[in-house]
Amino acid sequence: MKFSIDKKDEFSKARAGVVETDHGKIETPIFMPVGTVGTVKSVHQRELEEDIKAQIILGNTYHLYLRPGTDILHRAGGLHKFMNWQKPILTDSGGFQVYSLATSRKKSEEGVRFKSHIDGSYHMFTPEKSMEIQRYIGADIFMAFDELTGIPAKYHDAKRAMHVTHRWLERCRTWLNNNPEYYDHKQTLFPIVQGNDFKDLRQESAKYIADFGAEGNAIGGLSVGEPEPVMYEMTDIVTEILPQDKPRYLMGVGTPWNIIECIALGVDMFDCVMPTRNARNAMLFTWNGVMNMKNAKWKDCFEPLDENGTSYVDSYYTKAYVRHLFNANEALGKQIASVHNLAFYLDLVRVARQHILAGDFAQWKEQIVPQLKQRL
Repeated sequence: MKFSIDKKDEFSKARAGVVETDHGKIETPIFMPVGTVGTVKSVHQRELEEDIKAQIILGNTYHLYLRPGTDILHRAGGLHKFMNWQKPILTDSGGFQVYSLATSRKKSEEGVRFKSHIDGSYHMFTPEKSMEIQRYIGADIFMAFDELTGIPAKYHDAKRAMHVTHRWLERCRTWLNNNPEYYDHKQTLFPIVQGNDFKDLRQESAKYIADFGAEGNAIGGLSVGEPEPVMYEMTDIVTEILPQDKPRYLMGVGTPWNIIECIALGVDMFDCVMPTRNARNAMLFTWNGVMNMKNAKWKDCFEPLDENGTSYVDSYYTKAYVRHLFNANEALGKQIASVHNLAFYLDLVRVARQHILAGDFAQWKEQIVPQLKQRL
């Protein structure tokens, strides 16, 4: 994997760059639609590529391990071929899902034993197992197995989890050094900075990760319910330390304004389920603010869904029609909203990149963030 920076913003830490993988180039800053089980919910791969213009998508190690399983993925030739997606893929490590299974898991230095949410069967995830699964999936970029704590957490718990994450990272590297790629493309490991909302732990973890020397780095353990100022503070602390010449990925973030603020803090890559999850609940993100499509104000509104939208759905359907679909509980409403939101998120980072290249990103950010937060 290669990363180059085209331009840095003069008044913030924002930068426009390019990540190069064997499955293609990714212009940053970038948003990665979440394809948990080899599908971005309610969206065809053709729509992802041709209409939404996604450059990279995310798969989930935990879910793909359970269904369809690594045997199927390996026989198919990896996730790219299985789902017919020829652009880059990033996979998480399964660490967040294991964290979320708090009532059905047991942690140890070896790894995490957890109970499947599907059939109640028990499984053991270790750093080595996570690496093996991600090798089978065949992602271009994959995450080190980590342990995170929710916010707030006790200091000693956050410190212990951080050190476990660092030790597990070394085990991930050892396994990868001893096991070659399964397919005909290169794979890149991103380690993850932890430390909860404690400044000294975030600094310590960021320095450890920076010294690890990976081709890219991730910031984890945020967007777990903490106030936005805390997210921004921790991100700012970490990006001050992580290498300037490597891409930075902020995991699980976030709202459109979160993304713009964190681009200004030096983040290059984002993912979040929010565009599709909120779409299924009739919430549409636009350049003018957030629309609730169940609102009665759209009942007789026969204007295009979004006059500023870049997707075909924005001009093809009206606000009144999409409101009707949601009130009638028709699946098409969720599909339209999902395509719209994902296209908007990709347009958001594309326009942010344009402003970085033009040299006026900081001024544009101050204008656009309040606009994005409006409720329509």
